[in-house]
Amino acid sequence: MEENNHPVIRHETTDINVWAVGRFAFLLMGITFFSLILLFGLMKYFQSREAQEVAQTIEPDKVFPQPRLLKSEPLDLAKFRENENQVLNSYAWVDQSKGIVRIPIDRAIDVLAQKGLPSRPNPQKGSQ
Repeated sequence: MEENNHPVIRHETTDINVWAVGRFAFLLMGITFFSLILLFGLMKYFQSREAQEVAQTIEPDKVFPQPRLLKSEPLDLAKFRENENQVLNSYAWVDQSKGIVRIPIDRAIDVLAQKGLPSRPNPQKGSQ
C-alpha cells in the first residue's frame, strides 16, 4: 500500500474549462443548424430543377426507335383488352376464299358442345 502514497503521482486537481466546452457546443449547434439550412435549400433547388426538366420532356416517339416503353400502361392495357374482346366477340372473315370465318367465342363453345371435337376413326383392332 505504500506505493499508493507516491508524492509525484496524483489525480488532477483542476476543473474543466466550462467556457471552452460551452463555445464548442454552441459552435457545433451552429454548424448543425447551418448544415440543415443548406440541405433544405439544396433540396428546394433540385426540386425546382426537376420540375423545369419535367416541363421540357422529350417526345420518345420522335427520339427513340422501336420498341418503345408504354406512356400510360393502364390506358394501353385497356385499349389492348378492348381490341381483344372485339376479336373474341365478333364475326369476321379469316380467309374468305377458303370459307374460313371467325365466330364469337361463346357461339364457338356452344357449337363445340353440340357437335363435339373432331376425332380420328378408331383403327380396327386385329386379333390378339
